[in-house]
Amino acid sequence: MEIADMRVGIGVDAHAYRADKKTPLHLAALEWPDEIALAGHSDADVAAPAACDALLSASGCGDLGSVFGTSRPEWKNAAGAALLAETLRILRQAGWQVQNISIQIIGERPRFAPRKAEAEQKLQEIVGAPVSITATTTDHLGFTGRAEGLAAIATALIYRA
Repeated sequence: MEIADMRVGIGVDAHAYRADKKTPLHLAALEWPDEIALAGHSDADVAAPAACDALLSASGCGDLGSVFGTSRPEWKNAAGAALLAETLRILRQAGWQVQNISIQIIGERPRFAPRKAEAEQKLQEIVGAPVSITATTTDHLGFTGRAEGLAAIATALIYRA
């Protein structure tokens, strides 16, 4: 494989917590029933859309806003897993495959470690390549530190199929 056949992309997503506490959180393609949901056009799963943004960025096939933005009503309330599946379809159609994805979730809650393996397995099943996920806090700095929402940063490595 030549170096020109590989690309790296970085993606970011961030959302505030919703005011209603009845809807469960969706994070890393998992439902977290005892946690407050995030507000957004889709289900606001910050991890999966950050991965989408990284993949789209690397491939040159667009970005999160141009592919799934609020101007696209068909993606309203869509699951992060569905966004990721569509992103993979777009990449494959353009001749790209995923080598791996690394995602960092930033926020005070939920406690991610107990479901880390489950989340990685779920995303790996969707992507068909290794996915690693870590979580961190910002020591109470910024909107994530004040527990007002979550953010995620993803890095993706893709290669020409």
